[in-house]
Amino acid sequence: MTSSAAFLPHSSHWGVFTARAEGDTVAVRPYPGDPDPNPILDNFTNALRHRARVTTPMVRRGWLERGPGPDATRGSDDFVAMPWAEVLDRLAAELQRVKDTYGSGAIFGGSYGWSSAGRFHHAQSQVHRFLNTAMGGYVRSVNSYSAGASAVILPHVLGSMEQVARNNVTWEQIVEHSEVVLAFGGMALKNSRVASGGISKHIERSSMRDAARRGCRFVSFSPLKSDMPDEAGFEWFPVRPATDTALMLALVHSLVRDGLHDRAFIDQYCDGWSTFEDYLMGRTDGVAKSAAWAAPICDISAEQIEALAKSLPGKRCLVVVAHSLQRAEHGEQPVWMGAVLAAALGQLGLPGGGYNYALGTLAHYGKRNNSVPAGALPQGGNGIREFIPVARITDMLLNPGQPFDYDGKRRNYPHIKMAYWAGGNPFHHHQDLARLAEGFRTLDTFVVHEIAWTATARHADIVLPCTMTLEREDIGVTPTDPVMVAMHRIAEPNGLARDDYDIFTDLAERLGKREAFTEGRDTRQWLAHLYERTRQGLQDQGLEAPSFDEFWARGNMDLPIGPDDGGMLRAFRQDPVANPLPTPSGKAQISSPTVASFGYADCPGHPAWLPAKEVPNSDYPLWLVANQPASRLHSQLDFGAHSQSTKRQQREVCTLHPDAAAARGIAEGDVVRLFNARGACLASAVLSSDMRADVVQLPTGAWYDPVIQKDGKPLCVHGNPNVLTQDVGTSSLAQGCSGQLGIVQIEKFNGTLPPVRAFEPPAAQTV
Repeated sequence: MTSSAAFLPHSSHWGVFTARAEGDTVAVRPYPGDPDPNPILDNFTNALRHRARVTTPMVRRGWLERGPGPDATRGSDDFVAMPWAEVLDRLAAELQRVKDTYGSGAIFGGSYGWSSAGRFHHAQSQVHRFLNTAMGGYVRSVNSYSAGASAVILPHVLGSMEQVARNNVTWEQIVEHSEVVLAFGGMALKNSRVASGGISKHIERSSMRDAARRGCRFVSFSPLKSDMPDEAGFEWFPVRPATDTALMLALVHSLVRDGLHDRAFIDQYCDGWSTFEDYLMGRTDGVAKSAAWAAPICDISAEQIEALAKSLPGKRCLVVVAHSLQRAEHGEQPVWMGAVLAAALGQLGLPGGGYNYALGTLAHYGKRNNSVPAGALPQGGNGIREFIPVARITDMLLNPGQPFDYDGKRRNYPHIKMAYWAGGNPFHHHQDLARLAEGFRTLDTFVVHEIAWTATARHADIVLPCTMTLEREDIGVTPTDPVMVAMHRIAEPNGLARDDYDIFTDLAERLGKREAFTEGRDTRQWLAHLYERTRQGLQDQGLEAPSFDEFWARGNMDLPIGPDDGGMLRAFRQDPVANPLPTPSGKAQISSPTVASFGYADCPGHPAWLPAKEVPNSDYPLWLVANQPASRLHSQLDFGAHSQSTKRQQREVCTLHPDAAAARGIAEGDVVRLFNARGACLASAVLSSDMRADVVQLPTGAWYDPVIQKDGKPLCVHGNPNVLTQDVGTSSLAQGCSGQLGIVQIEKFNGTLPPVRAFEPPAAQTV
C-alpha cells in the first residue's frame, strides 16, 4: 500500500479527524477546532494491516463437516478459508433453510451499532435492513447495555430518555447558571469523549473548568475519585457502590424534615408525592430514610449528609445520574430518585438546574440540537413482533419458550436457530462470558461480519471479513454536533474485506431480494440520497445548500444549531397546562400507579432502597467496578497503538487501594488474579489511594482470551472483567444490564504467565 498524497477528512465516534495512509500505517490529525482531542484516535495508526484483521471468508470446520446444529466445539474449533462466491452460496441456502423450516422468527439480528460513525455503513442499520427486506424480519433487541434500565423507567417518570438526557440542560447553561452540580456516579471525561455519529469539539473539560472558576460547586459521589476531572475542583464523597439511592433518599428526608423542600413546586408540577413521602418518612414501613439510617449503608457520615442537604435549598442545583448507576441490580432506582431529588429542590426545568440524566456520559448530552435533520439508512419494516431486552441474549438462547417480565407484560423467549451479527462484540459488553459461550453453542448457525478476530468471531460458524471505517466512504453526522463530515476513503480494503452493504447486496440477490434491499442504488448514490435530507433542510431555512458533490469536495460543512431552549422540561415548567409531560398525570411522577400496578417486588411504585443481592462476603470481599475504558471505545481496536500503550505485560491494568494490596502482598506492577464463583482473569496491578479500599477497578474491553482452569471455569489471561460479572436483569421492569458491579477476591499470580493470544488469528486451512 502506498501513501496517499493528502490528509483526507474522516470521522469516528471519538472524534473528527483527517488521515493519510503511509504504507501499512496511518497518520492521523485531530479536527483543528477540537479544544480537547481524544487520544483514542491513535488506535487507528497501526490498525489497517494488523495481524488480528480477518482477511478472507472463513467457515468453522465443524459446521462445514457436520452441518448446522448445536455444537460444543463452537469457540474452540479451527476454520477453513473459502472463496466469497461459495461462502455466500452456502449462507444464502442456510438463511432460506431456517426461514422455510422455522420462520423468520427463528433468526436473531444482533448488532450494537457502534462499529462506524458513518450514517450509511452503520452496521446495525445494514444488518437489520437486510433481514427485513430479504428475510421478512427477525427477532430484535430493545434498549442498550449502557442505559437498559433508564430507558424504561424514565418514560414512567418524566419522558423519554432522549428528551431527558439529550435535549435538556446544556454545558452553556452550566457555565452561566449552575451553582451546584450533584454528580451521582461522577462525570468522567473518558465517557464524554465519545458520541455515536462523531464529535468535532470536546467541551466537557473546559466547561467544568469555566463553571468552577465562576463559583459552581461540583460534588462527585463515586467510589473512584477519577470519575470527575480535576478541572471541576470538586468535592468527593466516596460512597459505597450500589448505595446512591439510599444517599439521595436521606438528602430528601433531611429537606422534608426541616421543611426545606419546595412544596409549591411539588404541588403544581408533581404527582404522587404523598405516597412517596409516607415511605420516605417511615410511615409505611416504620423506617425513616434519614441521614442516620443512610450513613452505615453508604459509608458516608450522617453529619456530612445533613450538611450537604442544608446547603442546597435556594441554589441553582443540577442533579446528574451517570449511566453506571443503572448498570447494576435495581438500576431503575437511582435514575428515578435523582428526578425526585431535583423535584424536591424545585429545580426541574430551570436553566442550569433540575435533572439531566446521564450528562457527562456521552458527548451527545449537554449540547444543542442542530436545526436541520440528518439522514439515516432506513431499516424497513420488521414482520416479526417478538423482541428481547438487549442484555437478555443468553437467557433467550438457553431458555427458549420460557416466560420473562418486561415493563408490565409477561413475554416468552423465542426459539432462535440462527444469529446474524454485524457490528458489535457481545464478548465485550455481555456478562458471565462462560454462560454466553454456552448460549451461542445452542444455535444451528452463527454468522458474523467482522474486521478482526474478536471472541465473537471465534465463536461464529461463518466469518465474513468486512471493511473498517478507514476503508470506505460515508457521511459522519449526528443531531448534536454542528459539523457534517464527508468521510473519504483513507486506504484500500485489507485482504478480501468487503463493505457490509456489498455483502448484503450479493446475499439479497441470491435470495431474490436485491432490488428491495438496494433500491437500485450503489454506495455513492445512497450517500447522495441521505445527504439530500440535510440539503433540503438548509434550503428550507434559506441557508447555503451545496450539492452533494460540492459537499464531498469540501470535506466538511458546518450545520446550523437550534436555540438553547431547555427542551421538554423547560417548556413544562413555563406552562405545565400547555406543555404537559408525557406521563399519565402530565406531571413528574414522584410515585407511579402504573409501575405499582405491575406488582414487581424488585421495582415498586415509587423510588425505594432495595439492597443488592450480590454484595461482598468473606469469600469475595471486594467490589469489582467494571467500568468503561479510557484507551478505546468499548473493545474497539484493542490492538490499536493507544490501547496497547496502556497495558502492562500485555495485560489490562486493574487499580486497587494500597491497603487492599498490602493485605494481599501485592505490589505495583504485579500480575494479579481476580476471581469469583464464575471464573477468573489476570491483570496488572496499579495502586491508588484515590478510591475506596474495598473496591478494585478493571475496565471492560480487553479482548476475551480464556484458558480453562482445573475447576472447568475460564481464566481470561488478558483481563476481561466480564468473565466475573453476573448476568441478571436490573429488575423485572427493565431487565437491563447489571454488569457495572461484581464481587471478587484478588491475589498475586505466582505461576508461569500464559501468553496473550487474543490478537492471533485462529488456525485455518484452505479448501
